[in-house]
Amino acid sequence: MTCACGNAFKVGSTKAEISTESCSACHPFYTGTKKIMDTAGRVERFTKIMEKAKTKKSARAEKKVSAPKKTRVSKETKIG
Repeated sequence: MTCACGNAFKVGSTKAEISTESCSACHPFYTGTKKIMDTAGRVERFTKIMEKAKTKKSARAEKKVSAPKKTRVSKETKIG
C-alpha cells in the first residue's frame, strides 16, 4: 500500500497494489497538524458555483422588480 505522501507499507489484501491519499503518517488526526486536502480544485469550483448563483439571483430580483405583473383572464370574463 502506498500513500500520496510517499509512505509505503504492507497490508494483508488480495490486491497487488493499493494507493491512498492519506495514511497514519500524514493524516491530520494522527499527526496533530492542519492540512487542507484540495483535490482537483474542489474549493475553487464550489466558490465559482456560489458566485454564479449569487449573480443569477440578483439578476432575477432586478428582472422581477422591472417586469410588469401579468393578469389572468378567466373564461367567464372573456369577450367574444
